[in-house]
Amino acid sequence: MRTMAVIPCAAVRTRLTLLPWVLVLTSAGLPGGVRADAAMAVDKGCLNCHGDPPRGKAPTLATLAQRYAPLSADELARKAERLCEHRLLGGIAAHEKLTPEESLQLVRWIAAGAR
Repeated sequence: MRTMAVIPCAAVRTRLTLLPWVLVLTSAGLPGGVRADAAMAVDKGCLNCHGDPPRGKAPTLATLAQRYAPLSADELARKAERLCEHRLLGGIAAHEKLTPEESLQLVRWIAAGAR
């Protein structure tokens, strides 16, 4: 007799939420930088809280992109510094694991539309 595994609804929702990102990561014809940053966002767990739907009060990547788009390069660099120095919202494990280089790369990618 063959048994089937039961997947909790939350697990299915998470997989479906990540599906567009997986498609972006595997699509041909995208510039290398876009692929690397989207891959980093998935790898660093950004979508765990900033995906769609977001977790708790976390803004989605689209909301962050709207906020960051008008910022200058210096303002983006300061935002990245604050993020990796663990001052921005404090105590967020995924933020605390970022290096300064990763933080700057992610902030720039988000400001460019997070696509």
